[in-house]
Amino acid sequence: MKSEVYDYAVRAGLTRRRLLQGATALGGLAALGGAGLAPRAASAQESLRARILAIPGVGAGSPTDVHWQEVGALTLDATRANVAEGEFAGVELTFMGLNNQNQHNVLFRGFLKAWTEYTGATINWIDLAQADYNARLQQAIATGTVDFDVLAMGAPFEGDTAGRGLLDEMPDWVKTQIDMDDYVAYLKPPVGTWDGKTYRISIDGDTHTLSYRKDYFGDGSITGLADVPTRWEDINAMSVALKGQTDPLTGLPAYGFLDPLKGWGGFGFYFLEDRAAAYVKHPSDKAWLFDPDTMKPRVNNPGWVQAIQDVMDLNAAGAYPPDQINADPGTTAFQQFLAGTGAALTWWGDVGSNARTSDSSVVGDVVGFSINPGARRVYNHQAGAWEETENFAPNLAYLGWGVYVTSRVSADEKKRKAAWSAAAHLGGKDIALWMAAYPSGYQPYRQSQFDYAEWEAAGYDRAFVEDYLGSNLESYNHPNAAIEPRIPGIFQYYSVAEDELAKGYAGQYASAQETADAIAAAWERITDQIGRDSQIALYKASLGM
Repeated sequence: MKSEVYDYAVRAGLTRRRLLQGATALGGLAALGGAGLAPRAASAQESLRARILAIPGVGAGSPTDVHWQEVGALTLDATRANVAEGEFAGVELTFMGLNNQNQHNVLFRGFLKAWTEYTGATINWIDLAQADYNARLQQAIATGTVDFDVLAMGAPFEGDTAGRGLLDEMPDWVKTQIDMDDYVAYLKPPVGTWDGKTYRISIDGDTHTLSYRKDYFGDGSITGLADVPTRWEDINAMSVALKGQTDPLTGLPAYGFLDPLKGWGGFGFYFLEDRAAAYVKHPSDKAWLFDPDTMKPRVNNPGWVQAIQDVMDLNAAGAYPPDQINADPGTTAFQQFLAGTGAALTWWGDVGSNARTSDSSVVGDVVGFSINPGARRVYNHQAGAWEETENFAPNLAYLGWGVYVTSRVSADEKKRKAAWSAAAHLGGKDIALWMAAYPSGYQPYRQSQFDYAEWEAAGYDRAFVEDYLGSNLESYNHPNAAIEPRIPGIFQYYSVAEDELAKGYAGQYASAQETADAIAAAWERITDQIGRDSQIALYKASLGM
């Protein structure tokens, strides 16, 4: 959809279902917004998008390197418009990112093969596991030096990197090439910017949504429930009640909600946030991690304690699969849920594309999606009391991945242009569509990716598309969405929280409250180390206060 059409729909207060039902009509309106294009150009664009969505084709198995290379070659026209053939001969770039679930950097190699052949540049790769990524980046931040030119990174790190002068400002020609106006609203500035300067090419929109097994619900189901519960209190009760039952798809033991319980380089803390946000993100209060006037942690208030207690209670009840204490989020999503273990989990939206297009998935025909569960009460931190009112607060975890260029190339104009050109190729509109539709580790982040008819034509059935894309869209635009701050040290806070949670889950602390207090004390030390006054100012700015 064109931004003006999309924004109108959101402003008009259309519900997800109404918006989805009207997708065809909105698509028609969006087409009117491009009336300035010659018919031949529009047709060519549509043809290109249809061609790349047929690589390898929904239901044809997991994509491989040959497919990534093909997509990269087909989407090279934007590069050709800004770069002469062979222009970067002799330029050598170093790219740092993830090698996670055989995605991220592995895909980028394929996408950039045609780019390197055309431009003459070469790329050296620094591949990191998810659990190692944070430490490696923090080392670069702490020393104030980088040994890489291009970086895949999430917006939460912008305070640590752009704020310390470690990033290169985006040239105007890049903004035009990647069409930043197409981004969904929550990823537009100030996200990707620092002190009014733009640094980020978005390649991902991040939100946690609920993925669940539809065959666990309905008439004659093992839960006896008509539909998946939408409140954490009921999710917890379902998980306990499923103990000892048999999974209808695999014939193995049935389990309910799957909480990852192992640290993941700080990224695992997002999964406790999924629970906590419903209990602590009050609609009248933008803050939910810290007090904005003092930076005093809120992580040990009664709402956060309730979230920790939920997990402890489920563990004590034996409601998790064996050895869940050692299951990280990647294991939980790809080796448990997609393989047929468990009724539900919260995760980033790429579980949706993997469910239908990954060889490891057995749940593609029975998976459904919604926004994260809510709760029947919410803690009002400002009032210091619980409110017995229903509350939903989708967790927009990590604010999406982006590609950044480091200041290491700033003094070398040829190398600088090469780095930004490589990043812009990865952040192109058409590649974005393919990455959202197939296993990539990334989910929709552009308005143009929500053309449901385009997905349906590619082989996705309409009901699946409405659930998968609709749950993302509804989370992005939720009025009480939990948005994390882009402040220095954010993953220091998350990593130490994981350490203390591990102790609590293992019984080393006497209670959920004691576990939460330990996290809060550690967070206070980090704030004092970084500087409380500066953190207060940056935290308020990140909340729009």
